[in-house]
Amino acid sequence: MTKLPLKILFFGTPPFAAEILAYLIAQGVQVVAVVTKPDRPKGRSGTPVPTPVKEVALRHNIPVYQPPLVSDPAFAPTLQAYEADLFIVAAYGEILKQHLLDMPKKGCINVHPSLLPKYRGATPIQSSILAGDTETGVTIMHMAKKMDAGDIIDVVKMPIGPDTTYGELESALCKAGSEALLKVLHTIANNTATRTPQDPALATFSTKIELENCEIHWENASQAIHNLIRGVNPEPGAWCYVTVKGQKLRLKVFTSKLEHNQSGKPGEILHYGKGGMVIATGQGAIRLLQVQLEGKKAMSSEELSRGILKEQFHL
Repeated sequence: MTKLPLKILFFGTPPFAAEILAYLIAQGVQVVAVVTKPDRPKGRSGTPVPTPVKEVALRHNIPVYQPPLVSDPAFAPTLQAYEADLFIVAAYGEILKQHLLDMPKKGCINVHPSLLPKYRGATPIQSSILAGDTETGVTIMHMAKKMDAGDIIDVVKMPIGPDTTYGELESALCKAGSEALLKVLHTIANNTATRTPQDPALATFSTKIELENCEIHWENASQAIHNLIRGVNPEPGAWCYVTVKGQKLRLKVFTSKLEHNQSGKPGEILHYGKGGMVIATGQGAIRLLQVQLEGKKAMSSEELSRGILKEQFHL
């Protein structure tokens, strides 16, 4: 167990942040309280579901706070009472205002899954895959009031494989980022943490990806479609409209493979049946691997084609 003379307040919400929190706790880091976003309704029942970070904190009996607005001045005394040495923020979902950044004795740091200043903002992992990048990483930085613009403490680089999905890359970055964060905490405890300013001229930004942004347009190049499919897997998920037996339905596409030696009219079904579906695009073709037809379970496109005659299935 790593023993650090630091009292830490942790801010985070999604699985990426939850895994980092779990790692810190397992390493013996003193997390005195957790701040996460309020529970949100999920599913048809509309029952509020705890955030992944909240679930981790509760398992370890760590106090949890879920203010609607963390920078509300009325909430500040609650945080101040912990006399924390450091705030750690990982995908929390809200920009901390200056009075919070000034609160901890040794400042605030952020774990961001991109090679800053590239892909500041909400969806850096997805954006790197959508752009077809072959490298990404995790940046740990001192926090500033401006989004993801603080001085860099440490950077860990990582390759992106040609078929790597968002979920796979997030998991790998989380592990690498957690280990780098622990090393950074030692430098902060020893007052040896470095500061390297970002070049704002090189900054790019990522934005929230909605379900409507994930529709597959077959006139696009096969590489761009493949990047979309893997870049939003597992969520929100790429999809397209299909017509089955005269009924218009959505087809989710989870995984795909580029077909370099086939081509045709965009949206044309080049192969149907054994081996799965191959669809022509605006440039090249793509083989659909794992899919899910609206109202059905996930399956291979070969399985789907076995249950529907080719003349009954249209894009």
